[in-house]
Amino acid sequence: MENNNSRIAKKALVVEMFSISWMLVEFLVGFIAGIKAHSILLIAFGLDSILEVIAGSILIWRLRKEFNGNNVTGIKRAEEQAEKLINWILVLLSIYIVANSIFNLVTRETSDRSTSGIIISIASLIIMPILIVLKRRLGHQLNSEALIEESMCNVTCAALAATVLIGIVLTQLFNLWWAESVAALGVAFLIAKEAVPELITKD
Repeated sequence: MENNNSRIAKKALVVEMFSISWMLVEFLVGFIAGIKAHSILLIAFGLDSILEVIAGSILIWRLRKEFNGNNVTGIKRAEEQAEKLINWILVLLSIYIVANSIFNLVTRETSDRSTSGIIISIASLIIMPILIVLKRRLGHQLNSEALIEESMCNVTCAALAATVLIGIVLTQLFNLWWAESVAALGVAFLIAKEAVPELITKD
């Protein structure tokens, strides 16, 4: 018979599996659209999605320990490892965005219009808030900081989706060639602000 934590962990596993499936779709659409449109934000959006697949896989590994009734010490160790890996993933993504944004500002690189990029961004803005709420609620019920922290990946994804739309509007309608790169730098700051302090305090 399942205990309460196992039932909650099972729900969290379903949420994570759906999240990973959606992130794979985002990666394929966003990355390919970004390459075609020469858009740093769409490329970052796609890479963020594949990093979230990795982060989600880490969480599934951790949640399976909970679901299988592993001892407290084993779960705690898995929790700490998962949380640290997730934060490193966020830091690497922020470094990528900053490097490419600075390059685009120096070279005055602009992106082309991307209909598929717009569609996937709008879809992400609808789905991400739902995943954020579910992961944080289940994370609190499981006392899982890693699950709560992983929901920050979804916050980042939603922020990137919104920034993609804003960047496209400002670039295409008002010819502000620098808007997309500046917006991307803002997203990188948001990511680093969440991830770096966690890594420092945990070391």
